[in-house]
Amino acid sequence: MTLEALGYNDELEHYRQEHHLDAFDVGRVVAEHKERYAVRTAEGEFDAELIGNLRFSAHERADFPAVGDWVAIQAYDERKALIHAVFPRKNRIERRAVGKHGEEQIIAANIDYAFIVQAVGWDFNVNRIERYLAICNVANVAPIILLNKIDLIGEPELNTLVESVRARAGEAPVIPISNETRQGYPELNEWIQPGKTYCLLGSSGVGKSTLINNLSGRELMKTNAISESTQKGRHVTSHRELAVLPGGGILIDNPGMREVGLTDSAGGLEMAFSAIAELAEDCKFKDCTHTKEPGCAVLAAVESGDLDEKALDNFLKMEREQEHYGATVAERRRKDKAFGKMAKNIIKHKRKDKP
Repeated sequence: MTLEALGYNDELEHYRQEHHLDAFDVGRVVAEHKERYAVRTAEGEFDAELIGNLRFSAHERADFPAVGDWVAIQAYDERKALIHAVFPRKNRIERRAVGKHGEEQIIAANIDYAFIVQAVGWDFNVNRIERYLAICNVANVAPIILLNKIDLIGEPELNTLVESVRARAGEAPVIPISNETRQGYPELNEWIQPGKTYCLLGSSGVGKSTLINNLSGRELMKTNAISESTQKGRHVTSHRELAVLPGGGILIDNPGMREVGLTDSAGGLEMAFSAIAELAEDCKFKDCTHTKEPGCAVLAAVESGDLDEKALDNFLKMEREQEHYGATVAERRRKDKAFGKMAKNIIKHKRKDKP
């Protein structure tokens, strides 16, 4: 397999030469397992780990490699390697782990398109689709919405669901599919291009693992059924993996995520809720919160039926969440700064106390 088949391009090669990394092999992280990485190169796959300097110079989790990253490696032993450098990311899709007080989690790096997968039955949720759209928009990743398991419902119900999604998804394509009958697969395959990287986003049980198996033509991912007692999907994929499809596209699978916390996605929210952003320009007050102010064009649109009230409620909820995240991060940085200052003072006093 060539590096170009994994998505390597002239821009990455230029960076490699400019930073004198040509003495190392180049590979792409295809899987991550607790700070050990599977890295695929033109020569094959290596079990790799970071050199000590990279490990100790990392300031946050985002400084470590993620699935989709390009890295410079030096092989040793048989199929083992050390990662000496991580190439700059074109972008990264990330979320905030809910309840983790601002802890960020990189879902994947260097992505061109994101398939947002939703099942039309037990877990259908337009609000969650809007969350994924916000995450994609802030990362500058093109979203494509896949409504799976359409073989389980009738055509009238499907048409209603598709219409409800398109009404709140902006310009994002919406493709109804069935993993069982392969309905919708021809249209889906038209979006998959050689050398482009795709990320799968969705809750457990929506059919992501079966989808990647079908697209690849191989049993790459384990699959499981929905729990009969809870009607929730069981987690099958516990880590991220990258696979090259027969048509040349590169697909990254992810663990199912029932809860998707937002990071700094203010711009992403405006893009995901473009109708609200456009209406807000006509509000009487520039700092309108769209909750009770007189002359609010957004509330007027809700009252007239031109804007879905559920969309506004979801926007306001995510806006509050984003503001809370920003305050949490700022507080954490203040604490880190105070701790650093205290540590410096202790070292300073110890030096003074030495005879």
